[in-house]
Amino acid sequence: MRLVSLLPSATEIVYALGLGDDLVGVTFECDEPPAARTEKTVVVGGRDTRDMSPAAIDAYVKQQMAAGADLYTLHAGALAALAPDLILTQDLCRVCALPSDHVDEALDHLGCRADVLSLDPYSLDEVFDTFLRVGAAAGVPERASSLVTALRRRLAAVASAVAGRPRPRVALVEWVDPPFTAGHWVPDLVTAAGGDPVAARAGARSVQISYADLAAANPDIVVVTPCGFHLSGAASQAATVVPHFPNAQVWAIDGDALIVRPGPRLVAGVEALAAIFHPDAVPAPPPTAIARIA
Repeated sequence: MRLVSLLPSATEIVYALGLGDDLVGVTFECDEPPAARTEKTVVVGGRDTRDMSPAAIDAYVKQQMAAGADLYTLHAGALAALAPDLILTQDLCRVCALPSDHVDEALDHLGCRADVLSLDPYSLDEVFDTFLRVGAAAGVPERASSLVTALRRRLAAVASAVAGRPRPRVALVEWVDPPFTAGHWVPDLVTAAGGDPVAARAGARSVQISYADLAAANPDIVVVTPCGFHLSGAASQAATVVPHFPNAQVWAIDGDALIVRPGPRLVAGVEALAAIFHPDAVPAPPPTAIARIA
């Protein structure tokens, strides 16, 4: 089967299911594993925002959305040339990836008959369900079931380690300028790690909020996990929010690897968060995962 992934989390799922050799197309943001972006055909492009500030990125996104413009460009000809059997995409967030209706329109125009599977989880359980759906669609349901079983076993180990301990009040900041709450599956990660998510929207979209409202939630710990950034970027941004939370610990975490992409590494995110909340109860994560800022 020839697979195309139009979002980074789906690419990670494909490799976790042992289907890397079947993957023929990816997006310019598919960086895990690194070989995905260098060895596969890139069929979705977009603006490189690495040198832009969070405020500038937010302004650019809002400007594009207000104008009805796309944030991503589908290279339809390259996609058709790959002759895929299955395309993995999403409708969850237009800021995160190309919506599935754009893909359907392109396939209709090109006369391509690939199946399109949209992955749109809003909770951690729904994330696990997407692994099963991809496995079923790709003809490897047993691999998907084994993957989910192994990941749930790791979650159970964390739950056992933190059971009975006081739960710190935790605010996760998904964007710093302007600030956004934690939404979708992210509050589930906090709960699974032995924390109490505050100023959060479990199972709902993340929304813009004020720092005053975040501080009013009285968090003991603030974790900065900006979408699109790894630990170094998160750490520099976390330093800017410290003055808003004089009574809380402030941490940065590798958001793209561990928090915001709905893929298999979310369980490593739970383990990393547990190390922040209960450092004497669980093993320390790799030094590239978390950093205390204040």
